[in-house]
Amino acid sequence: MESSFFGTDGIRGKTSVDDVDESEAIDRLVAQRTLTPAFMRVLGEALSHVQPGMPGEGAKVVIGWDRRPHNPALVNALTLGLRLTGSEVIHIGECATPTLHHAVLAFGARMGCMVTASHNPVSDSGIKVFDANGYKSTPLLEADISQTLRQLASEDREVDEVDRQAAARPDHAPHDWGTETHAAWLSQRWADFGEQFGGCSAALENGTIAAPFLLDCAGGFGRDWLAAWLTERGIDSKEVSKEAALLNDGCGAGDFSPTQTWTHKEAAASNHLLIRQLKPAPEGQWVGAALDGDGDRCLLIQATSTGYCVVDGDAMAAVLMAASHSEGWTFAASIESDVALPSFVREQDPTATTHETAVGDRWLAFALRPSNGETMVAPTFPLCLGIEDSGHLILPAPHPRDGGRWSLVGDGAATLCAVLQAADRGATVAFKRGWKHRISVTESHRERWHPGSEVFETVAAAIETHLNLTVGPAHRRGVDGEANLLLVHAQGDSGSASVGIRNSGTQAKTSLSVRLSPGMPSKPFEGLMADVHSMLASVLCDP
Repeated sequence: MESSFFGTDGIRGKTSVDDVDESEAIDRLVAQRTLTPAFMRVLGEALSHVQPGMPGEGAKVVIGWDRRPHNPALVNALTLGLRLTGSEVIHIGECATPTLHHAVLAFGARMGCMVTASHNPVSDSGIKVFDANGYKSTPLLEADISQTLRQLASEDREVDEVDRQAAARPDHAPHDWGTETHAAWLSQRWADFGEQFGGCSAALENGTIAAPFLLDCAGGFGRDWLAAWLTERGIDSKEVSKEAALLNDGCGAGDFSPTQTWTHKEAAASNHLLIRQLKPAPEGQWVGAALDGDGDRCLLIQATSTGYCVVDGDAMAAVLMAASHSEGWTFAASIESDVALPSFVREQDPTATTHETAVGDRWLAFALRPSNGETMVAPTFPLCLGIEDSGHLILPAPHPRDGGRWSLVGDGAATLCAVLQAADRGATVAFKRGWKHRISVTESHRERWHPGSEVFETVAAAIETHLNLTVGPAHRRGVDGEANLLLVHAQGDSGSASVGIRNSGTQAKTSLSVRLSPGMPSKPFEGLMADVHSMLASVLCDP
């Protein structure tokens, strides 16, 4: 079977509005990672065809998009394909990815489509697909969509120009639905987070949260309203990304790594809008936060004695767990999160159930959701939390049409609200972190990295030998959703070590990560990473 067009989180690529036929459109996406309106049209048709196999009833599809120059043309083409094949299309306009999730539930849609490339440069775009319960598409569904798309592209399906123009318009387009709805939804969640995690009044008084608190919405959906919304709740906030010329241009969380730090001098010289506006602050103070372009993740910035550091998803999850006085949590973390985090979670809640997942926030949601794939039923806030160190946090959200039901969604604005609401209790509990580091082989030929290949087995043997000698018995393990993952874990008297290598699902790169228990020396692993990186680059990259 031919491969899926989907990566870790939807389809992404550079955009072109060239008028090409569908065969060339497919070739451009596969060979050149370029997305065209012709591809989006046939994708829309394929999405209509697979709907009968998805949960829900009817043929209603909600579409939202972020602020990228070619998105209007891509949205029109997607709408055309959907409506030509019987779907009822609703446009909610420019929004964040979590807004689209909410809209699927609010409109009782069979499917949702978010046209975005998240934190990728503004020259890219893409699509994320949601089912009727607000969950992202599965690899099985994506394979079905891809196969159906190829079959449709091989058929003659010409439509005259008048019908094309009519079908490219949505059936419904409620005005300003996204902004008004997301703000009201966030207000409801603010109250839920306060009840669960405690609040932030003391943190504001004692200076744990800076005033003003610098907010960077990556030039995306939240830039026009979120800072004012936070200020109304007592957190004096200033949006900095309004100065950005383009989405994700010198702003947003996409430019940050989870372990990144800056000295005061480096920050002042930074080309990042948020970082260069930071002023020296008391050590430990939360001075700002950055969302990504489509608003589904968030990273905080904290003052240090010499400058600033990123407060990543692992650290934010620790704040939330320390602040909660409840027991019975279900917790999920990806294979790139701190190895000390599951133990910390169980220290806060001895009854907690923990899961390790593939990279991608959809896998966090899959680990937390009910086994039947539906939304959750609970009278109060369900004790579920999924995290990635990149700033994706999956938290429960109230269902917009069904009281007593809860969905699971990653929302950068809600993540920020939850962590701020946990500041009084959670920020005072120390999370003793392990060492972790991640490097990537860029412009890699990802198809060369897979189990059974010579480079895979050679690298695996080198890692296993190193771990056996420095830590203890090493063994490989796998997780659902990562077919080409090499994950080697070792446990010894000094603690545990985990080494992982995986292909990016959205870019031409292959990433290597190492995670160590607190107190384990990192020096031997820095050398291992350099050696493995060299081995990978020699095979995966062109000379």
